[in-house]
Amino acid sequence: EVTPITTEGDMPQKKFYRQRAHCNPLSHNDAFDYPLQPDLMDWKETHYPDWKESSVPSVLDIGCGFGGLTVALSTILPDETILGMEIRAKVTEYVRLRILALRKEVPGSYQNASVMRTNSMKFLPNYFPKGSVQKIFFCFPDPHFKRKNHPRRIVSERLLSEYAYVLSPGAKLYTITDVKELHEWHVEKCDSHPLFERIPDNSEELQKDPCVHAMKTETEEGKKVERNGGSKYYAVYRRIPYEIKKHVVQWDVDNFFDPVEEERE
Repeated sequence: EVTPITTEGDMPQKKFYRQRAHCNPLSHNDAFDYPLQPDLMDWKETHYPDWKESSVPSVLDIGCGFGGLTVALSTILPDETILGMEIRAKVTEYVRLRILALRKEVPGSYQNASVMRTNSMKFLPNYFPKGSVQKIFFCFPDPHFKRKNHPRRIVSERLLSEYAYVLSPGAKLYTITDVKELHEWHVEKCDSHPLFERIPDNSEELQKDPCVHAMKTETEEGKKVERNGGSKYYAVYRRIPYEIKKHVVQWDVDNFFDPVEEERE
């Protein structure tokens, strides 16, 4: 019988769970189990056994790393259901054990937090219904510096449309990085997307938002940047409703070959 490195309920030691930070999310080498549709996912049994009956996650920490922000959000947003999402197996196991240890250490707390190993760039709509998420965090994601690897970045035109799908109107998308070029990429992609508008950094809304302070200070990467005296660049966007303009023709299979207004005249 193999003795586990960490007994469930004990706080894990990070040194046993370190894993290479860079991975290719577009690779097909890893096989992930995922539901065909969101209503087939049982969140309560596996992730939130002692949380409220409707346990569909409403706050996503995508690329959660060692879970610093995931754990912090559990107490900052006690009425929300928090899910850390991580692609690396050993790191995910560390966060799972960390949350179990915190639940044991502080009975009744951290029941609203969990972690799941998956590839968020591929399977997000399989897990979350349309408009079900209130907040999404991208904290210190892999910059993928090489131009040929830019499609691996977690923020892109295509992925922003998926994020907009699962976010409810008025929900927020948070990004932070210590790489200025990546920050500019985030801003460019989000600014150009029709379903997101930036919330000004100096607005009273963000100044009073405890999640902004948490994403700066609670992640392991954020703490490392702080120790090294580095800079942090962040941007927060609001998911805006999609309005169908009356003067714009909505094309479908029934009218695709109809003449446009200019031709009719």
